[in-house]
Amino acid sequence: MSNSLKIRTGMVLACLVLALVSLGPTLFGSSLPDWWRKAFDPIHLGLDLQGGMHLVLGVDADKAVESRLDTIVDQSEDLLREKDVTFKRVDRLPGERIVITVYDEDAGKQADAIMAESFPSLEPMTLTADGGYIQKNYRLSDSEIEAVREYAVRQALETLRNRVDQFGVSEPTLQRQEDNRILIQLPGVKDPQRAIDLLGKTARLEFKMVMENANPQDAVAGKLPAGGQLLYERRVDPRSGTATEIPLVVESKTVLTGDLLSNAQVRIDNRFNDPYVAIDFNAIGAKRFDQITAANVGKRMAIVLDDTVYSAPVIRERISGGSAQISGNFTEQEATDLAIVLRAGSLPAPVNILENRTVGPSLGQDSINQGVLSVLIGGFLVVLAMLIYYRVSGLVANVVLVLNVIFIMAMLSIFGATLTLPGIAGIVLTIGMAVDANVLIFERIREELRLGRTPRAALEAGYEKAKLTIIDANVTTLIAALVLFQFGTGPVKGFAVTLSIGIISSLFTAVIVSRLIFDLYLSRGKVNRLSI
Repeated sequence: MSNSLKIRTGMVLACLVLALVSLGPTLFGSSLPDWWRKAFDPIHLGLDLQGGMHLVLGVDADKAVESRLDTIVDQSEDLLREKDVTFKRVDRLPGERIVITVYDEDAGKQADAIMAESFPSLEPMTLTADGGYIQKNYRLSDSEIEAVREYAVRQALETLRNRVDQFGVSEPTLQRQEDNRILIQLPGVKDPQRAIDLLGKTARLEFKMVMENANPQDAVAGKLPAGGQLLYERRVDPRSGTATEIPLVVESKTVLTGDLLSNAQVRIDNRFNDPYVAIDFNAIGAKRFDQITAANVGKRMAIVLDDTVYSAPVIRERISGGSAQISGNFTEQEATDLAIVLRAGSLPAPVNILENRTVGPSLGQDSINQGVLSVLIGGFLVVLAMLIYYRVSGLVANVVLVLNVIFIMAMLSIFGATLTLPGIAGIVLTIGMAVDANVLIFERIREELRLGRTPRAALEAGYEKAKLTIIDANVTTLIAALVLFQFGTGPVKGFAVTLSIGIISSLFTAVIVSRLIFDLYLSRGKVNRLSI
């Protein structure tokens, strides 16, 4: 045996061993040692094969624009006070407008100058009068409105991706669609309602001061004090688990938001053994929290998440460490989910569930069974046809075909690709393409044998003449598959994955492995004829 033949044999055997080892976790699962399962992942199944959730969420981008205007209102109030501008109030009005009510024209000119310098995206509008007051009108520009909407959808997509990653779903799909929609597919999710709650929660964390002098019952009856807001404090009975809501009046102005958080972790209270969420602020948030607690010692601060008060503790002393905690008689799962959404960040705008479909595991198993059956039937018919038409050489083609399927599945595992039902269709297609390559080679060998050449010469000529044709045909198909993968979505991408991998594997097995088998056969001695 020549050195070239030994090298090729060793290379093919090494590829085969690597393929079988990588398929171990898929075939044998938990029975393998930990180091083996950590080195190679099992083949991931898509939503259509293992079941899971298919969600389409709509981002309410208009709310993001409103939030942007609310922020401008708060910031403009602070700027007007800093510049000693006398004003009555700042309001947000429909039509993406902000109105500053001042007492005279001088104050109006000062307001114009401050707004032009600090908020260039605001366009001044017509000056109006209201009972002796002057109202300065500003409108958010169309370009800024569109930018806020676009940013809201992009930020929502990233926030949802962070939440899904921390939720622990394998091979999720998150894609932006038209009309501010986001497609989410979560294969293998066992608790759909928990996933919906986790993804749909806005998670806007706010800190507001409690208005101690306000009567909550009067607020419930509709008599809210100026600058006040009626919220409800969530309390859970630790014995019965019953949740009640206690009315609470807080200042409408938010003193601190969750945007300044750096971390959120679940901790256990040593006294009552109850879980709570410990939060840490970043440098800016810690400084702001220090200032707020120093100025409000003895007062209550409400911790508000999505307009629900989770706790309203009394500030006993100045807190300089930049840490706080959210307690509300949580279960461990509730605390974990709350920590996840706080770490991932709040959604810039509410999301609405537009479509919710759950694919059951039984349907996924049926798809697997049908897909495997199609591969077996297609493979059996191809194997039978090759044996009948090409005899012993057909047996070589069938061995190569089996190796081709092994290599395809191994590459799915090594590259962490996801196998879907269209992916199984791609495998069936590549089986046909792999046989087609062998047919081209065998027909060229037959032609050479008819010309009277020896089996070895006919074999070499057949492979050399058919090789370029096979490579050209497969490379053009590979380019099409890569384009499908780059620009396709969902089932199209799943088909493109297995098609691309299958083409690479087919080229390797048809051109290298099958030639190696023939060369090993001819290396035994003088061969007078080929069974082809």
